[in-house]
Amino acid sequence: MSSMAAEEFDAKQVTAYWLAEAEESLRVADHLVEKADYSYALFFGHLAIEKILKALYAARFREHAPPIHNLLRLAQAAKLELDEARTDSLITITAFNIEARYPDVKRAFRQKCTAD
Repeated sequence: MSSMAAEEFDAKQVTAYWLAEAEESLRVADHLVEKADYSYALFFGHLAIEKILKALYAARFREHAPPIHNLLRLAQAAKLELDEARTDSLITITAFNIEARYPDVKRAFRQKCTAD
């Protein structure tokens, strides 16, 4: 998504873009679960949630969401009210993104990933 002047920003288009991207990420995550590739399924699940939060931000504030991957920070930027359980979930899911991405921790992370 390129940077646009405020008067050119199309919130509906940007929101639709992020939601379509989120759906695709969820489809990929589902396929990976079917193949028992849980670490990458979690990674794509994180991407789906990130994209949904960015869609919400764009719709709510009529501007691009911050280019960050931390789900809790995105939810806070979107001014979502989160209880402790949802806060903890976003922190845990963000860890999936980090652990699945970096080779030095990827092997140990993959061993922790199960169908549960």
